[in-house]
Amino acid sequence: MRIALIGSGRVASCMGPRLKEAGHTIAGVYSRTLQNAQQLATVLGATATDSLEQLPDADIYLTMLTDDALAELAPAIVKGREAALFLHTAGSVSINVWREAGAARYGVMYAMQTFSKGAVIEWPQVPVFVEGSSPAEQEIIMSLAHDLSGNVSALSSKGRKKLHIAAVFASNFSNRMYAISERILKTEGVPFSVMLPLVRETARKVESMSPEDAQTGPAVRGDRKVIDEHLQLLKDCPEYAELYRLISIDINHNLK
Repeated sequence: MRIALIGSGRVASCMGPRLKEAGHTIAGVYSRTLQNAQQLATVLGATATDSLEQLPDADIYLTMLTDDALAELAPAIVKGREAALFLHTAGSVSINVWREAGAARYGVMYAMQTFSKGAVIEWPQVPVFVEGSSPAEQEIIMSLAHDLSGNVSALSSKGRKKLHIAAVFASNFSNRMYAISERILKTEGVPFSVMLPLVRETARKVESMSPEDAQTGPAVRGDRKVIDEHLQLLKDCPEYAELYRLISIDINHNLK
């Protein structure tokens, strides 16, 4: 199929090459910044543009934009191309953004993964969740998703939003905890690398047991003495102390 990519950021830089590798033609790449579009288009052998009107004709218009940009640009993306299939890749945006923009055929193809430019993505294992405006469109999207991954499921917009919330906790918030850990370690001149064996083992355990069962630490033990000592050490960083307190209570409600 001929696919036009709308967006040239982290998702596009990872998904675009995978789709090309699967045999699809990437007809064009759009970005508000032409240089960004050109960088990705060069890799994909596609036409680069910073004008939606000049985006080449395609069977599928696949958007990889921020939620706000998608809502803003959807009508312009659809205009004059109503017969095409329009897809977005957002976790928290309803499928109806396309209907409201005037599309007749539309859907969602959400890959639940954290993307970085230049990262090597293990695509066969990445969960991809799809939704179509009709059974016919959903079948097409399913086929396209299977070109990305062997782990494809149908999921409604409501379900996808809850999935996205869960992903924020599992990935974005856990990464923020790593950043806080790194800041605390820096005060003693200790590199974050000392945490990597612990991080790896924590991730390994939840592959074979429930995260609830894998929980360790002073909160799950109800060790108030250690918790109070930690809170005292964090007194100069009240926001971290409050995070520590609230998460500890969530782990063990008896700590209230």
